Amino acid sequence: MALDEDAVRHALHALNQHGLARSAATDSRVAKFEHRLQDVFNFHRHEIALLCVLLLRGPQTPGELRTRAERLYQFDDLAAVHSALNLLMRREPPLVKILPRQPGTKEARFIHLLSSDVRESSAPRAPQDPSAASETPGGSPDTERLARLEDEVAALRSELSDLKQQLAFFQKQFQ
Repeated sequence: MALDEDAVRHALHALNQHGLARSAATDSRVAKFEHRLQDVFNFHRHEIALLCVLLLRGPQTPGELRTRAERLYQFDDLAAVHSALNLLMRREPPLVKILPRQPGTKEARFIHLLSSDVRESSAPRAPQDPSAASETPGGSPDTERLARLEDEVAALRSELSDLKQQLAFFQKQFQ
């Protein structure tokens, strides 16, 4: 990401107008700013830490979030991360959602919902409600359903192939 000083100044001004940032009173020669998320949205520190990391790094597993948010908030364990993610998912509107587990991965990833340009291109398509499929431009409900089923079959085949390889490796250990 490359931002010039004017872009940063404009962004800070816009955030200030919405009450989301303000000038931090310091004795420094350089102007410093602080966010006001906790004040405006009544966030807890652990929620802010997760949102910051998701905004900066994109979709991540709970383990990745725990490690990467460490400087902002020290989570005791993965259960604490899951608890904070659940709080963010239950807000109205939801601020985080879980993505479908990708083939060959153990854990599902989470993604923030703070902007309309969030892309899930690296994730397989999530199962949808059949009524929602008819609203997709350029495709009939049957076409969308077939595409989802084909994706699911491909994912299952990949997972089965991985399991076969793991079994073969395990069997070789005892021969």
